[in-house]
Amino acid sequence: MVNINITIEKLINKFNSKDKKRLLSNFISLSILQGANYILPLITLPYLVRVLEPEKYGLIAFASSFIGYFHVLTDYGFNLSATREISINREDVSKVSEIFSSVIIIKSLLFILSLVIMSIIVFSFEKFRMDWIIYYMTFGTILGQVLFPVWFFQGMERMKYITFLNITSKLISTVAIFVFIHKTSDYIYVPLINSLGYILSGVFALLIVFRDFEIKFIIPHFKSLKHQLKEGWYIFISTVAISLYTISNTFILGLLTNNTIVGYYAAAEKIIKAVQGLIGPVSQTIYPYISKLVIESKENSVKFIRKMTFLIGYIGFMISCILFLLASFIVNILLGKEYMPSILVLRILAFLPFIIALSNIFGIQTMLNFNYKKAFSRILIGASIINIVLSFALIPFYKEIGTSIAVLISEIFVTTSMFFYLQSKGIRILEGKIV
Repeated sequence: MVNINITIEKLINKFNSKDKKRLLSNFISLSILQGANYILPLITLPYLVRVLEPEKYGLIAFASSFIGYFHVLTDYGFNLSATREISINREDVSKVSEIFSSVIIIKSLLFILSLVIMSIIVFSFEKFRMDWIIYYMTFGTILGQVLFPVWFFQGMERMKYITFLNITSKLISTVAIFVFIHKTSDYIYVPLINSLGYILSGVFALLIVFRDFEIKFIIPHFKSLKHQLKEGWYIFISTVAISLYTISNTFILGLLTNNTIVGYYAAAEKIIKAVQGLIGPVSQTIYPYISKLVIESKENSVKFIRKMTFLIGYIGFMISCILFLLASFIVNILLGKEYMPSILVLRILAFLPFIIALSNIFGIQTMLNFNYKKAFSRILIGASIINIVLSFALIPFYKEIGTSIAVLISEIFVTTSMFFYLQSKGIRILEGKIV
């Protein structure tokens, strides 16, 4: 991690002093945050998987994947679209207040809609109804997400607030896990603890927005609400498509098998996501910067994107190699003997950090900033169709292994499709030029 930081600091040093200071500050803040996101889950994971055992751990994971659909609905692409809007207008407090108010109102309405839809599903099907309290406790994370304006802090490029609030809530949740979860029957409190952490972070985040940034909540014109919905639409569709081959993996696996099988897959996936988070700070730091750079000079933005492609690609590749080679050791240490089926899952998913690192650069950093939103959405929709078809075809025969293979193939499709699309548009990322 030290070598990665040194490399990025050298890259940042090439910018002017104002940009350099802001980017370095944001990167350090997000590095600390992702470090916590990396360490804290790996602290609680070995404890939880052993105390809850595969079946209850699988139930918690299944509930999280189900509620994940409502995360997508209430996000509505604002984490990218609203971030970009605020980044462009950050010097105009009244305009930022209008954007902030519009997004909060829309997200609140989507929260109410999500609660209604979830309630109908939970009480209409026995599989959900028998564990209804788990789903409602997990749903609390949606409220916390609606309250926490990550998109605002990213757009203002003040990531230190995100870092402080997230780490504080995660530390509290981590301590609470060890204090209140002692036996398998305590599984019911796990989603409650997680939800309370999200909600507390959201409340304090709003207080900071109003106090430190002088943002005022206003009743925006319908035109402003419509504009935000329009701006986030393609990203929302893309996010829905992404969820069909990320969130849906655990969900479909749970529908076609049982909670124990879900536990094997979810435990390995948890390790992948925790490690994958190491690349997150770079992506989150450079997105608003590239947004402005594209407006100023597309040629310079592609040169910058090329540098980041090789840097992030190298980091992702090294992470993937380590996960693949040490899969057996990692599962034994973190999960225990009851999770031996997770070893092969981890080996298959080990390639994801490298593949997703590249797709992030090609898709989010490049296609969205160059306004290729429709193509971005189509690629992800295509990947989601591939993933769903493969999942239903493979899971009945190969269970958690089938899910892993479906995910890997879908991610490879996304990355290669985005690369060749950009090539067809004359954006030669590997060469750092536009032709």
